[in-house]
Amino acid sequence: MSLHAQLSPEAEARLHAQKRNSTISSIVISILVVILAALILSFFALKALLFESPTIVTYNAPLDEDDQIEQKQITDQIQRKPSAPSSSMAKVIASSTPSPTAIPVPEIHVPDPAAEFGSGDDFGAGWGTGGDGPGGDFGTIPETMRKRCSAADRMARLEANGGNPRCEEAVMAALRFFQKNQNKDGSWDTNHKVAMTGLVLLAYLGHCETPLSAEFGQTVTDSIVFLTDVAMKNNGKLSLDLQNKHWSYEHAIGAYALAEAYTFCSQLSINIPNLEKACQDSVQWIISNQHKSGGWDYNYDEDGPRGGDLSVTAWQMQALKAGNHTGLEFRNMRSTILNGLNYIRDCQDSNGGFGYTTNKKPVGGANGHYTLTGAGALCLQQHKGSANSSARKGIRYMDENCKFDWKAGPANLYEHYYVSQAMINHDGEAWAKYNKMVRDELLDNQQEDGSWGAPAGGGHGPNTAVYRTALCTLMLEVYYRFLPGTGQKN
Repeated sequence: MSLHAQLSPEAEARLHAQKRNSTISSIVISILVVILAALILSFFALKALLFESPTIVTYNAPLDEDDQIEQKQITDQIQRKPSAPSSSMAKVIASSTPSPTAIPVPEIHVPDPAAEFGSGDDFGAGWGTGGDGPGGDFGTIPETMRKRCSAADRMARLEANGGNPRCEEAVMAALRFFQKNQNKDGSWDTNHKVAMTGLVLLAYLGHCETPLSAEFGQTVTDSIVFLTDVAMKNNGKLSLDLQNKHWSYEHAIGAYALAEAYTFCSQLSINIPNLEKACQDSVQWIISNQHKSGGWDYNYDEDGPRGGDLSVTAWQMQALKAGNHTGLEFRNMRSTILNGLNYIRDCQDSNGGFGYTTNKKPVGGANGHYTLTGAGALCLQQHKGSANSSARKGIRYMDENCKFDWKAGPANLYEHYYVSQAMINHDGEAWAKYNKMVRDELLDNQQEDGSWGAPAGGGHGPNTAVYRTALCTLMLEVYYRFLPGTGQKN
C-alpha cells in the first residue's frame, strides 16, 4: 500500500503564482544586467574615442639672463611609462665581464642586417609618427633628438645644412670601424676605456643606432652594459682608475652617454638592467660634487685653490643637459646648472674668447688662441639658448679666429668638436663659412678603414684612432644630431 500526498487547489494555485513571479523576476534582473553591461561598455568605448595620448613637451627656451637661484622652474613634461619589453627583446644572460655586481645583461635579438648600404633607419618610415615600426612610440623622444632617427630626415637636414651624401657614407664607415675594433667587454681602446666608450656610444646614438638597430644593435648594447657595469661597481662613479686625478673627464663623458642611452631605451621599452640606476647615480654625482667656484675640478675637488677649469666643466654641463632629457628627478639640478653657467661666463674675455679658467688665459693654442671658446659658447647655448649674448660674442670670436687645415694645421679636433656644434646651432653666415672650411677637410682625410689618422696640430687628448674617429664622427653628425637653435636670427 502506498500513500500519495495531494495539494489542495488553493495551495497549487499559490505554488504556480510563486513560480511565475520568480520567472518574471529572473527575466527582469537579466535584462537589467544586460543593460548595465551595455552602459559600461559604451562608457569605455566613448572614453577611448575621446582620449588623446599624452605628449612629451620639451622646452628649449633659455633661462633668463637674470634668473636667480632661488627661483623655481616649472617644466610641463609628461613622460609615458614604458611598457614591458617582449620576451624576444629582453633575454637576460650573464654579464660578458666578471663583475662583483653580477649585472644581468639583455641579449637583444635583432634581424639580419639589410643589404642596403647606409640606410641606418631600422624602424621603418612611420617610426615616430604613429607608424608600424618596431620598438614603438618613438614620438616621446625629445624633439631635439628625435629628428636624427629617420634616414629621410637625416638626408634632408644634411642637404639643408650644408652636408652631402658623402657625410653619411663617412659616418657609416666610422661606425663600422668601431664595430670591428670593440673590445670583448664592450669597451674601446686600452686606456681611458670609459671615456672612449662614452664618446663612441655618443657617436652611435648620434646616428640613432640603438640596441634595436639591425647592424649595430649588439655593439650598442654591449657598450651600454659596459658603462652600466662600471657605474654599478663604483657606486655611480665612472672610471676604471679613480686614482688618476683626470677621472672627472671620464666620468662626465660616460654619464653623458648613459643619459642619452637611457632616454632612448626607456622610451623604446628596451630593458637593460640597472641602466636607470647607473644613469641616476652618475648624473647625481656630478651635481653633488661641484666646486664652490661653480665649475668642476680634477678629482671632483670641491674647495681646492685651483677652482676647476672650463675643459672639465664643459663635459659636466653636457652631461647635465642630457640628464635633463631623461625625465628622471635629480636633487639640486637647477641651482647646479645656474652656478655652472656663472662660472662659464666668468671664463670669457672681453674679446669674446673663453679662457681655460676664470683667469681668462688662453691655453693649448698657438698665438694666444682661445681654444675653449666653442666649449663655453655651446654650454651657454644648451642651457640658456642660442640667442644668449655671451654665446653670440663667442661665435663672433670663432668666426674671426678659428682655423682648420688637416695637413698644414692647425686642426685641433678637441676644439672643433665644440666649435662645430656651436656654429651650426648659431646657423647663418657664420655656420656656412665654418662648414665650408671644415667639411671637406674631414671627408678627404678619412682612411679606408673608416678611421682618421693624426692631423697637424690635432690638439690635446689621447692620440688614438678611436679617439680621433669619435670626435670626427660627432663633427659630421652635427647636421642632424640636434636641432639647430638659429641664434643668429635673434
